Amino acid sequence: MISITETIAVPSPRTRVWEVVSSPADVVSCIAGAELGEEHEDGSFDGTLVVKFGAVRVRFGARVHLELDEDGYAGRLTARGKDGQAATRFTAEAAFRVVEDGTGSKVAMDGEITLTGKLTSLIEAGAGVVVSRMTKDFSARLVELCAGPAEPAAPGAETAPAARPEPAAPATLVARIRAWWAALWSRRSERTSQGGTA
Repeated sequence: MISITETIAVPSPRTRVWEVVSSPADVVSCIAGAELGEEHEDGSFDGTLVVKFGAVRVRFGARVHLELDEDGYAGRLTARGKDGQAATRFTAEAAFRVVEDGTGSKVAMDGEITLTGKLTSLIEAGAGVVVSRMTKDFSARLVELCAGPAEPAAPGAETAPAARPEPAAPATLVARIRAWWAALWSRRSERTSQGGTA
C-alpha cells in the first residue's frame, strides 16, 4: 500500500484555489502524463496516467468518482483501475481540503493506493521518488493556474485587460470537462468538452 500525505501552499485566495482543485479538468492539466476521458451518466469519469518508475513507463487507466463538499471546501476521490497490460490493478482513495492561510491558502491531501499484481513490488519500491516528483510538478502548476484569471469566458464577467493574451491558456483548461489527481489525468479532454459529453 502507498500512503500519500501532502500539504501544498498556494498564494491565492481559497475561493480561487477551490475553483481549480474542484475541477477535474483543471487538476488533470496540472499532472504531467495525465488525460481526462469519457464522463459517465453516474457522474464518474475515465482517466489515464502514464508514470515512469526508473526505466519502466506504466500506463494506468481508471474509473474515477469525485464527491465535493462546496461549503466545506473539501472533496473525496475514489478510483479503481489497472495498467495497460492488465497485470496490475489498483484502488485509490484520497481526501482533500482547501484552508485559508494568511492571504493565501493551503491544500491538504491524504490518500492511499492499494496495488495487486505483477508490478506491485516495482511500483511500491519507486513510489517515494515518483510521488515526490509528481507533487513538486503538480504544486508548481497549481500555483501558476490559481494565479491566472478565474473564468475568462464566464458570462457577465469583466473582460479586464482586453489586450492581454493570457486568458487564452486558461480557456483551454476550463473547456476540458471533469477529473483530479492525483496521483492522477489532457488532449482528449478538449474533445470531450468541446464536442459535448457522450
